[in-house]
Amino acid sequence: MTNIKDIIIIGSGPAGYTAGIYAKRSGLNPIIIQGMEPGGQLTQTTEIENFPGFKSIGGVDLMQNMENQARDLGVEIIFDTIKSVDFSKKPYTLNGEVSSYTTNSVIIATGSSAKYLGVQGEQEFKGFGVSACATCDGFFFKNQVVAVVGGGNTALADVLYLSNLAKKVYLIHRRNSLRGEEIMQKRIFSLANVEILWDSEVIEVLGAKNPSPAVNSLLIKNNKTSQTSTLNVDGLFVAIGHTPNTKFLGTSLDTDEDGYLITNNTKALKNGTHLEGIYAAGDVQDKIYRQAITSAGSGCIAALNAHEYLSRIK
Repeated sequence: MTNIKDIIIIGSGPAGYTAGIYAKRSGLNPIIIQGMEPGGQLTQTTEIENFPGFKSIGGVDLMQNMENQARDLGVEIIFDTIKSVDFSKKPYTLNGEVSSYTTNSVIIATGSSAKYLGVQGEQEFKGFGVSACATCDGFFFKNQVVAVVGGGNTALADVLYLSNLAKKVYLIHRRNSLRGEEIMQKRIFSLANVEILWDSEVIEVLGAKNPSPAVNSLLIKNNKTSQTSTLNVDGLFVAIGHTPNTKFLGTSLDTDEDGYLITNNTKALKNGTHLEGIYAAGDVQDKIYRQAITSAGSGCIAALNAHEYLSRIK
């Protein structure tokens, strides 16, 4: 079979670009398949202040810098979206919308997508008061009033984190009890600046549009009484979970109960899946940290281990 690639990286967020950079520096000829959203979720973040080396940088700028660095090194970057794979035999086959590819090794760095509420105003104010990442954007709401939607561990962790920054934190939950761990619930119940709105849902995000978009309130519905009310807030954090972008893989790789790829944590196979030569990096296999810097680090690890694997089979 001709035109078999050394390694193909699926995804172009911080994990994908970092994997490409390290693979190229290791002497490989990596290809990055960008996917439908070049740059990943970070392109929806207006300002990043927790990525080492930058006091402050826009999400689009950071990802453009990574892409430029990869291109300057000679990494081939292709605009295509992988729709299905065949991992049943080697070399592996990736089927995209534009073309098909064969490769000896694969790094899957397709990330995860935050679940949103789907209410009016939410998309309009995304990045301008609406966020799905408290640790990414919480700092911008220091001494302000914010709301968190959710009832699981992610929402509770966001409330605890934001309670150290914001003047007031509302936790909006559609039921009358939380699903998160008991110890986290006890900590939240003890905080003076946290208020829980039980049996409640956000039905619209409201805000000013000029001179620039900014959230200023939420329209809340009480599920028991059906009454609506307006809650004045400066920011809304949606914490109802993430969906790993693994649908295109079918059942070819092992996943956990939430759909995240399972990787081997031993030193020799770090970030490796159960199939030889196939690795995962970034949020597609990390449902805990989900930070740009941890994604970049896992991209590095996956590339170095892929290089070691390819060195053995040649």
